[in-house]
Amino acid sequence: MSKNRIGICLIGAGRAGMIHAINFRKNVPGAHLVAIADPAREAREAASARLDVDICYSDYREAFENKDIDAFVVVVPTGLHRRIVTDCAEAGKHILCEKPMAMTEEECLDMIAVTEKNKVKLQIGFMRRFDAGFRRAKEIVDSGAIGDVVMVRSNTRGPSIPQPWMYDISKSNGPLAEVNSHDIDTLRWFTGSEFKTVYAVGGNYRSPDAKADWPDFYDNVIVSATFENGCQGIIDGAQGVRYAYDARTEVLGTTGCVYIGRLQEESVVTCTAEKQSGSYDLVKSWRQLFEPAYLLEDISFLNSIAGDTVPEVTGHDGLMAVKVVNAGNTSIREKRIVTL
Repeated sequence: MSKNRIGICLIGAGRAGMIHAINFRKNVPGAHLVAIADPAREAREAASARLDVDICYSDYREAFENKDIDAFVVVVPTGLHRRIVTDCAEAGKHILCEKPMAMTEEECLDMIAVTEKNKVKLQIGFMRRFDAGFRRAKEIVDSGAIGDVVMVRSNTRGPSIPQPWMYDISKSNGPLAEVNSHDIDTLRWFTGSEFKTVYAVGGNYRSPDAKADWPDFYDNVIVSATFENGCQGIIDGAQGVRYAYDARTEVLGTTGCVYIGRLQEESVVTCTAEKQSGSYDLVKSWRQLFEPAYLLEDISFLNSIAGDTVPEVTGHDGLMAVKVVNAGNTSIREKRIVTL
């Protein structure tokens, strides 16, 4: 692009939205955070004050008239993604859309089609692909250092109790979407293949408030999968574990294994006379653990616009994760293996 800076508008000033906003406001070279859009007045005003951004919209569509805005970052509930992404694309704006991409495969396909028709970029927010540890592990795997990949196991366990809106699987797609989309994408990335079969088992162990009205809600899930190239996969997901934010991956090959992730917050271990065993602080939040990855993700998005290149994480990646989420939910509900 000929402009010196690429103008960004944030849609959704929540926790993840503010990570992106701070990056584009302060840390991404060539970016200009022009505006914030959020229907909640309190969120808009708080974000405006924190970011020193004067232009705010209660309706994101008002921002389409602002010629300084080239791209939108969409960080809203999943059920709203298709409509917002479609509107942005029809307005000729590039889009970074947080995961999960959408609720259904059909919605994902609509989003891909409209962005292709309007020749705008669509990047999906799988930020683990930009994490230094995950990228280094991918280099090791691709080098053949552990032989051929046999199995990939990935877990994400969040400390927080699920929000009540998540209890309705028909509206949230459950923890497989909200928590384990990253794990699904991680397995696709490291196996270099698509899921072939999925068998999932879920249960509600920590969310008693959901049991009466939402008996199908699960806060713990295990997924066993096979891939088109013969690889195997395991996903372990949980909400409300309280002890830490726990995101780890293993890639097992024919001649070795790569381990990714950590529970330890700092490289400091405390040993005292009162406590005979060593101890260390645990990672408390995904925001803390993956902050650098979010920045690299945002830089990559801007570079794809400036250089007119294909985003590193595409709509197809988002589509395939949603496909696996829905297959997993079907497997849980019908107690059977689902072939994709």
